[in-house]
Amino acid sequence: MKERLPFRAWFYFRQGYGLYFAFILASVNTLTLTYFLAIERYPVLNEVFPSFIHYVIIAVSIGIPLLITVGYLHYKRSAGYRAEAGINNETNPYARRNLVNSEMNLQINLEVLKIIIKLSRNEKIDRFTKWIQSL
Repeated sequence: MKERLPFRAWFYFRQGYGLYFAFILASVNTLTLTYFLAIERYPVLNEVFPSFIHYVIIAVSIGIPLLITVGYLHYKRSAGYRAEAGINNETNPYARRNLVNSEMNLQINLEVLKIIIKLSRNEKIDRFTKWIQSL
């Protein structure tokens, strides 16, 4: 575990930075730059957004529902997410192992069900006993 600690810390650092810190920083940066470099310099836009606070409230009230919709469409309706999930499945050895384990568990459960059915009918289970002992 100790030899993996630096790699785990690096992974958690990237997740925290990429998902939270960079997201918040980029949002604040975008709102600030667009207001002070674009809106403040154009009188027409300055009439629509008289202050930075008005701009933030309007941008957030339109932006959050819009981004939620785009995120939903990406996950539920786009071929892009399906391709991404397929690639992750192909390249992740743990996902492949889960598939192999699931198939093995299914085979074992089917055999156990066959034994239970035989027992409920008071039949002999010699063949299944040998198979289970071979596992």
